[in-house]
Amino acid sequence: MQVKSFKQLTATGLMISDGAMATELEKRGVTTDSALWSATAMLERPAAIAAVHQSYFEAGAQIATTNTYQANVPAFVQAGLSAETGRHLIQTAVEIATKARDDYAILHTDFTGFVAGSIGPYGAYLADGSEYTGKYHLDEVAYQAFHRERLQLITQAGVDLLALETMPNFAEVQALVNLVTTEFANQPYWVSFSIQDSKTLCDGTDLATAAQWVAGQPNVVAVGVNCTRLENIEPALKTLRAAVKIPLIVYPNSGDEYDPVTKTWQKTAAAHQYADFVASWITAGANIIGGCCRTTPQDIAAAAKIVAAQ
Repeated sequence: MQVKSFKQLTATGLMISDGAMATELEKRGVTTDSALWSATAMLERPAAIAAVHQSYFEAGAQIATTNTYQANVPAFVQAGLSAETGRHLIQTAVEIATKARDDYAILHTDFTGFVAGSIGPYGAYLADGSEYTGKYHLDEVAYQAFHRERLQLITQAGVDLLALETMPNFAEVQALVNLVTTEFANQPYWVSFSIQDSKTLCDGTDLATAAQWVAGQPNVVAVGVNCTRLENIEPALKTLRAAVKIPLIVYPNSGDEYDPVTKTWQKTAAAHQYADFVASWITAGANIIGGCCRTTPQDIAAAAKIVAAQ
């Protein structure tokens, strides 16, 4: 798919992205409490990944994000696999998502779907919860060296666009976007920040300033926030909409709280009220709506229904 096609859809109406991968894999018996998180499923249960993608398309999603957020060659090697196996698994994740999209499109001829290659931050590789703090520091060369091979593998496998997501550290965002725009020319992408509040990235950078920088870069199709509480989305959208004119993407978590030590989620009283917030996100300027950790196909179906009624 071309950049123009994705831009046309966001310009003419709201789009629906998918929701959590790990949550749905866990329901299918896949263990996700290792440093590899949901990436273990590429080795052990690839059919479960395909089933999750399918469930989101059936719920109304138009975008499938690949199961590569925490999948990178160094992480696979640390887990005892060969580098070559790690490379194969990363590309397998793209192939699974693409086939799920294509299979769904065969049965639904009016469907237009996209595969977004998920690129998580360096903090996700650390597997210590630092994608929610941004408290890590590399120079631009080191950030780019970390991300380059995964970008090569994912783009070679044929994604429609890249999802640079849960990004808490503005220096890393700048390094990563510079890498994409110089070495992966014409590759569309979105940037989604990890935030501490509606005006601030986790590392303390002003959200509006970061979004304005991203909006000025080549081939960006959207900017937004993800994996934050439901209540944070509307005010963050207002911050973003006042700062930039490009499409905005939001995909919050369910409201549950993550423990990076035990790598488990704890339910909270405010969790799982996703559908109650969707209309306010639309009013605040969202163009693409999805879900992150602990959201479900039912949440995405609720969003799709609300969007269809607009």
